[in-house]
Amino acid sequence: MPGHAVCLAHLTDADRNRYLNGLTPGADIDHRGTPFTERLLDALLAALLDPATEYPRVGEARFDSATFQGDARFVGTTFQGNAWFDSASFQGLAWFDSASFQGLARFTSASFQGYAHFDAVSFRVYAVFDSAIFHDLAWFDSATFRGKTTFVSATFEHLAQFDSATFQVGAFFVRATFQGTAHFSAATFEGHASFGWSTFQGAAGFRSAVFEGDAWFEEAAFERLVTLGPLVCAGRFVLSEATFSGPAKLSFAARRLDCLRTRWSSTAELRLRYTTVNFAHAVFEYPLTIAAEADPFVLPDGQPVEEEALADAPDATVRMASLRGVDAAHLVLADIDLSRCLFAGTVHLDQVRLEGTCTFDTVPPGTHWRHGLPIRFTQRRTLAEEHRWRASQARAVRGWNVAVLGAGNVGPAQLAPVYRALRKAFEDSKNEPGAADFYYGEMEMRRHESTSTTRAERGLLHSYWMLSGYGLRASRALGWLAAAMIVTIVLLMGFGLPKDNPKQEATGTVPPGGGKVTFEIDKADPQNPTGNKFTGERFEKALNVTLNSVVFRSSGQDLTTAGTYIEMASRITEPVLLGLAVLAVRNRVKR
Repeated sequence: MPGHAVCLAHLTDADRNRYLNGLTPGADIDHRGTPFTERLLDALLAALLDPATEYPRVGEARFDSATFQGDARFVGTTFQGNAWFDSASFQGLAWFDSASFQGLARFTSASFQGYAHFDAVSFRVYAVFDSAIFHDLAWFDSATFRGKTTFVSATFEHLAQFDSATFQVGAFFVRATFQGTAHFSAATFEGHASFGWSTFQGAAGFRSAVFEGDAWFEEAAFERLVTLGPLVCAGRFVLSEATFSGPAKLSFAARRLDCLRTRWSSTAELRLRYTTVNFAHAVFEYPLTIAAEADPFVLPDGQPVEEEALADAPDATVRMASLRGVDAAHLVLADIDLSRCLFAGTVHLDQVRLEGTCTFDTVPPGTHWRHGLPIRFTQRRTLAEEHRWRASQARAVRGWNVAVLGAGNVGPAQLAPVYRALRKAFEDSKNEPGAADFYYGEMEMRRHESTSTTRAERGLLHSYWMLSGYGLRASRALGWLAAAMIVTIVLLMGFGLPKDNPKQEATGTVPPGGGKVTFEIDKADPQNPTGNKFTGERFEKALNVTLNSVVFRSSGQDLTTAGTYIEMASRITEPVLLGLAVLAVRNRVKR
């Protein structure tokens, strides 16, 4: 104490009373290193009592390294200046309920042996709890943090409860350790919230929490069952490189969810709204489900979770941004928009399960013009990487999406296996029509790939594409069949049908004096007509020959030599085209 060689606790009674009687509400106090008994602290605060509020009012307060041996009751106290509790030790209860810190509040390396009650506390400037240790319950219910708040490296050995707390600027729980349950139910983080590198050894609950900015849980460790949400995050919710050792259930209405290299060591379920998910290089060995929630989340009391923070979002669609580097053997996707998802590099993609309505991108609709020629793409589902590759080509038409982030230089060689794997995934789920688009995409990539596909194979694929759309476009095969039949009819009418049907003639010799007569029956060679070849009668005959050729039957019509070869060619090509059309219909309707 000023003018003395000892602290407040060791003053004589007369000197202590003289000091306390000289205090007025709002006075500055400095009691660094002082060992407070409960009675001594009550006396100090009583001397600072404000008659208007009937609660203590303090100016600058220094309690660095002080020891509070009994209960420390700062209930309703107003700290008008900075309040320093660095390395303070609270051996009993620490009561700060309804206290108001109007300046800096520092509890760096403070130790709370008993309950720490900060209910309805107001921190107006900056609250620092770095490296603080809470050995028992820590209650911050309805606390208001108007300035930056840090709990860097803080340790909560039992329950840490921040229910209905409000952090108006920034909340930093970096490298914090929650050995017991961590409750942030209905907490509001109006600024940036960071729990990076923190450890949750008990349950972690953020039910009805609202993050109006970004929420960072980068490299956080969840060692037990964790239920995050339902919560609302208007910014990014970052779980990159976090570790979930126990079962996890995450219910987010968030603008973006980053799970890069996140490790899931048990079953997990992610139910999302409004969210774009980046799941690149995530690791999981047990079933993991990512599902879109159609309706707002509902709390146990039946009330829906308010989503005002996402009021400007266009819809509640959940979009997948990337699955690169993921082993999808245990992955289930339900009602997810995959139109911008990057798949190249996904392992065991053929084992992914797609439930509900999982949508993909499509080819550019309508008719496009390139070098004066019309181009119309067959409608099918496509991958975002194909959009990026086609848009980067020199003669690309409009409509392919060039703004696919992270696609890199993926081309047909990398995309063909991706389409093949997705096709198998649909086939394994007995959805043959759904698999057809991915088979088409696989064949398209093989047709355009020039490094591992020979020219002859590409030529064969090109013919297969032109004739029937890889056996998937019945209209194309039927069109070629109709064209082939028309050509056959025209050729037969012009060169294949004779002028007249040749009549049989019998010739023989009658032996003199009678006896056995021998006749030789022959037929004249068919002759091409010299007059009008394109008559209704000749058309009917040509049509009959052509229709029989489609089903490998002979019409029995007499033909010229040219007509015989025309019929032979027709009986080879036209049944093939008919078969391709039938195959295409089958591939589209089979289940």
